[in-house]
Amino acid sequence: MPAAKKRVRVLIADDQTLFREGIKDLLENERIVEVVGEAADGNEAVRMAKKLKPDVILMDIKLPHLDGVSATRIIRKECPNTNVLILSSFEDEAHVMESIQAGANGYLSKMLPATELVNALKAFANDGVMIPQQVMGKLLQGLRQMSLTGGSGSPVALTKTEIRALVFLGGGLSNKEIAAKMDCSVKTIKNHLNAIFQKLEVSNRTEAVVKGIEMGLISPEEPR
Repeated sequence: MPAAKKRVRVLIADDQTLFREGIKDLLENERIVEVVGEAADGNEAVRMAKKLKPDVILMDIKLPHLDGVSATRIIRKECPNTNVLILSSFEDEAHVMESIQAGANGYLSKMLPATELVNALKAFANDGVMIPQQVMGKLLQGLRQMSLTGGSGSPVALTKTEIRALVFLGGGLSNKEIAAKMDCSVKTIKNHLNAIFQKLEVSNRTEAVVKGIEMGLISPEEPR
């Protein structure tokens, strides 16, 4: 009998009580998710992250006392095993880029249907996918602008197969989808990604895509 999947422990950080309660009620209907706490401002989010060590924090950008981006930067530095998923009403490239550069693992719009949030958390539990395709497009657009102003680093010896996997990763594809594209097993894709993370000295998928584009290892375009 297969072992039960580990539940994703979630902390909700938002200054709107009704929104927090609504998200909590939504997530508590999902067996794979456990809401471990709620924070009403950025400082509280940081304190609770250190205390509770959640797997994921759903973080609003506009928070009292300490904004969500600054809180994310602190949490990712002091709690590296905690992933931050920005949940914001702002959808422009600047906010997406600022959040990702602060260390956020993903970005979702508050305007999306509730099922999108649940699906993002389920996908994270399976593959670590935290950025939907439409938001990844905005991130890539921001990175295109960065590439036009320079900013490539030292070359890193990725294989052609690893570069191809990284390009598909940039398109927001899951491990299963990348495996189908590359005609191999999901286990093989996981091995490729682990090798990519090690070579690029990153800890997650988003950081790998950002660093890969900044260093000129892949073109900042969606994969075909």
